[in-house]
Amino acid sequence: MSATVPTPPGSPAPRVRQRPEVRRAMIVRAARAVIVRHGLGATGLRDIAAEAGVSVGTVTYHFASVAEILNEVVVLETERFYGAIVTAVDAEPDPVVALRMLVAPLFDDSEEVRQHWRIWSDYWTAVARRPEVAEEYAERIRVWEACLVRVVRRGVAVGTFTAPGGIDPSVVALKLAAYSDGVATQIAQNAPGLTHAVALAWMWEFLSQQLGVVLT
Repeated sequence: MSATVPTPPGSPAPRVRQRPEVRRAMIVRAARAVIVRHGLGATGLRDIAAEAGVSVGTVTYHFASVAEILNEVVVLETERFYGAIVTAVDAEPDPVVALRMLVAPLFDDSEEVRQHWRIWSDYWTAVARRPEVAEEYAERIRVWEACLVRVVRRGVAVGTFTAPGGIDPSVVALKLAAYSDGVATQIAQNAPGLTHAVALAWMWEFLSQQLGVVLT
């Protein structure tokens, strides 16, 4: 019978080979950390590889480019930031309460929210240069907007939202998404007088006009 030979003292521990999906997820998490710290423009494959503790060759085996990694980072960020919020909002029967639950977290004054907007800002900048980058990911990353459409649709159906001239839930959601993206960018640039509380007040003012209901 053969005995297991112990690793000699001082020898490096044998590497555990990770499954491809585990290593891929590890690289995406590392990329998120680097992008949050340095911005997408200053993030390269070597930076991501160093953060993940793997070789550049390992990164390029799983991903063709930083742009592809960024898409996966945004999918991860979407699931991380919006997953529980969207689930709770979809289960909330009161459309006004649901609306508050969906919009308020976007302008919380916290490091988590600042990191979230930092990633999105870099992402939309990248997409503006190469729109095809986001095409196949659109459904997976626009979950907040899709949830807002459902909330507005419910509010219209029960008569809570009754703006003059009618309401198109998809248009309202797109307008608010564009508005919130722009305002968040201005906050990140330290626009004078613009705080998270002011930004949220602007969101309520906009939605009040669009939906015919008072939100403060």
